[in-house]
Amino acid sequence: MLKSMTGFGKAEYSGSRFSIKVEIKTLNSKFLDLNFRLPQLIRERENLIRALLNEHVQRGKTDVTITCEYTGGTASYHINKELLMTYMIELKTIAKELNQSDTELLPIVMKMPDVLNSAQHDAAEEIWQQTEKTIIAAIEQLNQFRKQEGQSLMQEFEKMISSINTSLISVETLDPQRMTNIRERLNQLLNENIPKEKIDTNRLEQELIFYIERLDISEEKQRLQNHCQYFLDTMRKENNAGRKLSFIAQEMGREINTLGSKANHAAIQQYVVMMKDELERIKEQLMNVL
Repeated sequence: MLKSMTGFGKAEYSGSRFSIKVEIKTLNSKFLDLNFRLPQLIRERENLIRALLNEHVQRGKTDVTITCEYTGGTASYHINKELLMTYMIELKTIAKELNQSDTELLPIVMKMPDVLNSAQHDAAEEIWQQTEKTIIAAIEQLNQFRKQEGQSLMQEFEKMISSINTSLISVETLDPQRMTNIRERLNQLLNENIPKEKIDTNRLEQELIFYIERLDISEEKQRLQNHCQYFLDTMRKENNAGRKLSFIAQEMGREINTLGSKANHAAIQQYVVMMKDELERIKEQLMNVL
């Protein structure tokens, strides 16, 4: 089953104390290229977010935007009294040892780490847990979008492979006459340029067979047909097969090129050009397949 690398996923959460919105946009890229816009509150969780995306998005230029709005009301701060008293005692002891005044310690202590905490800070773990769920929901929507796009790509690939197979059938129809024409043309050239009594018939027949074998395209036709079927089977049955399909398309290109170089036939060359055109379209579309 194909999936496109292009996709969009969005998920939101709205609770009594905070709201979260996650948007994920992806475009085609050889590798996973992550770009983040994160609120300060969850910036330290970037590695966890990166791991989630690496597992479920896998490839593509990926832009992730997360917004988090705290709506917990006006009474959003509290003082850690126990910690404040600990700081006060320690600072008074130090002030006494240094023979310094301890009358202005409170403003200093209030600025010490974790003395004054916001309710938002206290809710950080809860916010992260809900953010993680929202990210997963956005990824699920993104992958659903990618699957839908992949279905459209599959239909396009089937049409293009069918077109190549149709051209290949036409080549097979023309091939017997092509071989007859080659043999007749060679005999004509010999008759026009070399007297019959000087021709070694047995040797001539051997050389003709050798020459015609070099122009034979039976193996190329069979391999191309096999590659086309392999492409369709891989596309329909395997997940995340973009790279594998690209390799198969390269092999298809080799067989089509060999057909063109061996053909020596104007009508067959036209079908070869048509097959090359379809193959280029396939390669272009494969750049967007996961």
